Amino acid sequence: MRYALGVEYDGSEFKGWQQLGEGGRVSVQATLQDALSKMANAPITVVCAGRTDAGVHGECQVVHFDSEVERSPRNWVLGTTAHLPPSICVRWCVPVDDAFHARFSAKARRYRYRLLNRQIRPALYRQILSWERRALDADAMHRAAQRLVGENDFGAFRSSQCQATHGRRHLHEITVSRQGDVVEVQVQANAFLHHMVRNIVGSLLMVGAGEKPEEWISELLAGCDRNLAGPTAPPQGLVFVGPLYSDAWQLPAEVTL
Repeated sequence: MRYALGVEYDGSEFKGWQQLGEGGRVSVQATLQDALSKMANAPITVVCAGRTDAGVHGECQVVHFDSEVERSPRNWVLGTTAHLPPSICVRWCVPVDDAFHARFSAKARRYRYRLLNRQIRPALYRQILSWERRALDADAMHRAAQRLVGENDFGAFRSSQCQATHGRRHLHEITVSRQGDVVEVQVQANAFLHHMVRNIVGSLLMVGAGEKPEEWISELLAGCDRNLAGPTAPPQGLVFVGPLYSDAWQLPAEVTL
């Protein structure tokens, strides 16, 4: 039987979603698999919709796994969460067709980046907020960001460690808004490159601070040169909001187109 799970996590204490190599902090994936395996009394491996880096959070990461063990969706949710640390929980469980794949069935993915824009660093919520002391023009950042919408080669915004075979992605929409001292960037695309969102945010910050004009973003996009773009924004402000799937899979509304 195949199951899909909605998983929420605070990535602050983890090495990232996927465990790469030995030593150091554990991954979210390894921690979740260990909890599921205890529930099933057998090894379980999960496949996720999108990997996240160390320090990045997940609001509704979607994973799938296969198990012959008979457990109700409620038991998978409550039992697995009972075996997880306070920083991870399973929000829902849905039995799905064997053709469902958390990664390849996804039609889109969404991220949110939030930062505190004031002179003094945050004390509260510092694990989920980045910080920028320079005054930012969020409207200028939003206008500049619209230059990224569409199908493009985002080579200027991919990390040197990115393993994707090419840099073309379709960015569906991106918004930049301000609520008091908090500036928020929301972005949706069919898929993302390694560090793509954080590199986009790092470049938009230079526009917002007045260091670069709005049209500079178009120049970066056209040039595909990572060395000319802005710095990679810190991880703690980034949340993987979740993927989106066709309604044919009958998953919860928050992950359905």
